[in-house]
Amino acid sequence: MKYKRILLKLSGEALMGDRSYGIDPKKLNIYAKEIKEIFDFGIEIAIVIGGGNIFRGVSGSSEGVDRVQADYMGMLATVVNGLALQSALENMKIPTRLQSALKIEAVAEPYIKRKAVRHLEKGRVVIFSAGTGNPFFTTDSAAVLRAIEINSDVIIKGTRVDGVYDEDPEKNKEAVKFDSLSFKEVLIKGLKVMDTTAFTLSQENKLPIIVFDINKKGNLIKIIQGEKIGTKVYV
Repeated sequence: MKYKRILLKLSGEALMGDRSYGIDPKKLNIYAKEIKEIFDFGIEIAIVIGGGNIFRGVSGSSEGVDRVQADYMGMLATVVNGLALQSALENMKIPTRLQSALKIEAVAEPYIKRKAVRHLEKGRVVIFSAGTGNPFFTTDSAAVLRAIEINSDVIIKGTRVDGVYDEDPEKNKEAVKFDSLSFKEVLIKGLKVMDTTAFTLSQENKLPIIVFDINKKGNLIKIIQGEKIGTKVYV
């Protein structure tokens, strides 16, 4: 296996399936099966999940909600998604721990770096929720921060498209896909991989990012095995 410890970034929208909001149990179980496939190979797995399927802070603030309050609402949405994913994984007999950057002891452990690493070493999947615990930071930033803290080998970002393109492939069918890019090339070309804060943090810490289509069966295990799936951004 190419990677021993990974951080998987899932968007909240990925859990919606064909719905306009909320969580699609079928889609949730599909992702849980994909995660189980790499778990069975002994890969140490951490997951950061977004909350856009329930509430997005930026959208909420644009509709009149105070930005700080809206961001905290978004953080709580990631806790809901984390609980759902934890349940799906545990139904498949995968030991899982949910940690939260906000203190919600009744449903999740508080985030403690050493404890998270220990869980991973003991073969437990760790789900990080509530972002960084601070407003004005996205779950992309939380994913990079947690990946650095736990010494992850790579960030694997699951999206609806199969990599990074020069234009939005959902709007332009002629868009060109990149198989690999350096951090410098991403900046020069003005491509969108993650938000600026997350991307800069990843670049400074030489943490590679792989962007791939999470909805294509078998992609995740192929990445772990070293196959060239999606787009890899590296130093």
